[in-house]
Amino acid sequence: MSRRGGANHPDPRRNQPSPAISQSSVNAAGSGRGGRGSRGGHTVPSPSSVPSPVPVTAASSTAAPVVAGSSSAPTRPSPALASATVSTEVLSSEVEKLTLESTPAAASAPSSQKAVRFPNRPGIGRLGRKIQVRANHFQLQVVDKDLHHYDVSFAPEITSKKVSRDVINQLVKMHQESMLGNRIPAYDGRKSLFTAGPLPFTSKVFVINLVDENKGSSSGSDKKKREREFKVTIKFASQTDLNHLTQFLRRLQLDCPYETIQALDIALRATPSEMYTVSGRSFFSPSLGAQGPLGGGTEYWRGYYQSLRPTQMGLSLNIDVSSRAFYEPIRVTDFISKNFKLNFSRPLSDQDRVKIKKALRGIRVRTSHGGNIRSYKVTGVSKEPLRDLMFKLDDQVTRKKISDYFYEKYEIVLQYPLLPALQAGSDTRPMFIPMELCQIESGQRYSKRLNEEQVTNLLRATCQRPQQRENDIKKIVTQHRFNADKVAKEFGINVREELALVDARVLPPPMLKYHGNGGDSKIEPRMGQWNMIRHKVVNGGTVQFWSCLSFSRLNPTQFCAELVNMCQAKGIIFNRDPLVPIAPANSNQIEKELEKLDKNCKAKLNSTNPKDRLQLLIVILPDSKGRFYDDIKRVCETRLGIVTQCVKPNQAAKLSKQYLENVALKINVKVGGRNTVLYDAIERRIPLLTDVPTIIFGADVTHPQPGEDSSPSIAAVVASMDWPQVTNYRGLISAQSHREEIIQDLYKTTEHPQRGIVHSGMIRELLLAFYRKNGSKPARIIFYRDGVSEGQFSQVLLYEMDAIRKACVSLESNYLPRVTFVVVQKRHHTRLFPTSNDQTDRSGNIMPGTVVDTTICHPREFDFYLNSHAGIQGTSRPSHYHVLFDENGFSADQLQSLTNNLCYTYARCTRSVSIVPPAYYAHLLAFRARYYLNEVDTSDSGSASGNRSTTNFVSTLPSIMENIKDVMFYC
Repeated sequence: MSRRGGANHPDPRRNQPSPAISQSSVNAAGSGRGGRGSRGGHTVPSPSSVPSPVPVTAASSTAAPVVAGSSSAPTRPSPALASATVSTEVLSSEVEKLTLESTPAAASAPSSQKAVRFPNRPGIGRLGRKIQVRANHFQLQVVDKDLHHYDVSFAPEITSKKVSRDVINQLVKMHQESMLGNRIPAYDGRKSLFTAGPLPFTSKVFVINLVDENKGSSSGSDKKKREREFKVTIKFASQTDLNHLTQFLRRLQLDCPYETIQALDIALRATPSEMYTVSGRSFFSPSLGAQGPLGGGTEYWRGYYQSLRPTQMGLSLNIDVSSRAFYEPIRVTDFISKNFKLNFSRPLSDQDRVKIKKALRGIRVRTSHGGNIRSYKVTGVSKEPLRDLMFKLDDQVTRKKISDYFYEKYEIVLQYPLLPALQAGSDTRPMFIPMELCQIESGQRYSKRLNEEQVTNLLRATCQRPQQRENDIKKIVTQHRFNADKVAKEFGINVREELALVDARVLPPPMLKYHGNGGDSKIEPRMGQWNMIRHKVVNGGTVQFWSCLSFSRLNPTQFCAELVNMCQAKGIIFNRDPLVPIAPANSNQIEKELEKLDKNCKAKLNSTNPKDRLQLLIVILPDSKGRFYDDIKRVCETRLGIVTQCVKPNQAAKLSKQYLENVALKINVKVGGRNTVLYDAIERRIPLLTDVPTIIFGADVTHPQPGEDSSPSIAAVVASMDWPQVTNYRGLISAQSHREEIIQDLYKTTEHPQRGIVHSGMIRELLLAFYRKNGSKPARIIFYRDGVSEGQFSQVLLYEMDAIRKACVSLESNYLPRVTFVVVQKRHHTRLFPTSNDQTDRSGNIMPGTVVDTTICHPREFDFYLNSHAGIQGTSRPSHYHVLFDENGFSADQLQSLTNNLCYTYARCTRSVSIVPPAYYAHLLAFRARYYLNEVDTSDSGSASGNRSTTNFVSTLPSIMENIKDVMFYC
């Protein structure tokens, strides 16, 4: 295979070493994210919680993420790389120390430690109409003080942050003047305590007695039980340098002083952490806004998000309104009634008991019988119903029924003796309590997956137009009075109460190519949307053999006829007659019905041309809730090799032209067609895309919901196949260890007895597919990586860049396409608000194409916020793009414009979307792959202590059929 685009020209990058990683190179990286729910969060990483570095070996001799502080000179690659079958061992031997990039900023800014360096900002963008917007960032000013960091430890160890805070509060209350030098410390609830000035000691042990107000009575015997003694050791750890932070914000120092920012962040969070319920980086309380029911024993609470981060305008406090689901403080029996349709007058089945156990495990409940208020954490439920459950009395010999015990001691007749009891304590020393006597404690976050009803209710209750959201944010800042906060004053922190005024630009939309009645036609989108009523798709797919299965009562004949008409009107070659007659199907036998249809289709095709196959199956789902969608996709895509288009019966019955058009767009890309392309791509006018063969990757990892301890994480990678148009994406999936963020199967090798080292992996397979489609290997790679938090930037970049390099070298020696690696973050809390009515779309949000790369962005690195879509309801959330590696030399305008233009090529609608399509497609594909896993688990495994010994086991993910891989089946 030959390389285009100057393969034979000297490349200075060949003289630079490959990525290497050491402990010091991740010291500034911080901690990783805990799952999809925290993705892209603006959290200041804790230096004490840096994850262990991932072993990384060099794949080739090209440049990679730069580590500062190394003195090694650049070296040429080893001759061993001249072979196309370079082994991992040989590649590993090529690891070299990295040198600091010779940029002007790097030359003038010293580095105090080794750390991964991301590219400097290549100037700010100029393209587009200049406007100003307001951002929910509040500028911070800090008086120069000596910040001291102390390590805190407890004996016995404390796992609860609330209890830890209670102990430290008691310590400060008792010893602030006498032993703490009258300092007001800021404590993070774990192991770090900060002070604005030194304490009178370097290490000291305090003995603190903590009284638990929620347990026992006032009698003498119980009073001893209510007091717990803790030994608290406070030991000096380090002194932080505010001057270092000042130099970093002025771009005179490369290393971000995370510990200094962490100290200030903790100081600002100290008071609200005492006042409100803390959830991640947000605070919630009934006093912060109205509450309301969500269904299923849950309710929403309002609150606010708060995070401190370095920006071009200095330190910025990011404040946003927030809402979360919490458990309703109701009786456990009422909670069960709301979630499960059970008859309490007869014993539960094992399956129902396991469901209840999973729903209640980890919840704190409270009892008040006998005049005592006691709190317990639920660890499980009993295997026997209450009427059969017995326990040993204090003599450890006599056994008594629980129902008899409650009647004799408290005169309580249990109403539901056939229900199991709640279990508190461990499996070895269990404590059983009747469910009907337990009430769920208030203020507990509901962390499980919300059902459709709960999601709808939450969105309805918390959806806010931009003006209302902005006013609420202002109200939070005004009410909190940061500048009057005693801890903030102690640390010399002053917060401006006005939203930041930010320079922004509105990028022009791209011209799109379609087919009209008279040939090619161009459409210019307006406000992020366009109409293709009188236009056809740019490349229509072919559907010669199709059929339809209806699992609902709806007769699909008319719907199918109208859908065929719409597909033909949009330029899809679509046979009017189904391969086999359209017939109703039994929704209780999904797999059998699909297999039966597949068998009938194959039998008919074998009689004419055995090479032909069913190209499309239209499926009418049983109801509007979309039941069995996951089973249909799993069976068709991993076993039968059938491309499906599912529709809900309520939508199919309407015969809406708009709905039919949207379905037609999905069908076209699923059968190999293309809906639209960028006109500038056809004309080869897009810089750093259309000049040489370029492949655009999108990658994402989805993680299981909290509580699913044995479910794997799923990685998905898609890549464009149709250069230079880049609208058609082939996708691959892979299961990996539970909550592992780094994609493990980008590149891998196995040893074959006869063939030796066999190279494989998702990057390699997609590069080969691109070569087969285009006749050349890509000379440029643009890699959009979704779902990485700032704390894992370094590790993800080093590991995944290494895999990309190895995959390229495994194809051909010295195959070194230039790579640009961009992280896409959606789950952040930066919001942009218009400053005048002429700057809004129809929803009152900022206009599509609004981009910000000043003021609230990183002081030195190449990042920007892009609002590429028009708002529909609520407040639009811009996507945050952060360039971690760039060999292609993108200017700000070039990358911002390319990213914005790509957002108009999303296949499923005639609107621009909020994140770049390759990242969007990777997310859809990873989400689809969850349907392939066996999700039904009725086992009673899992100890009361929450043992996660099975979390490293990776479930087998069924392979997608080859003919399915060839099309965008996930759309």
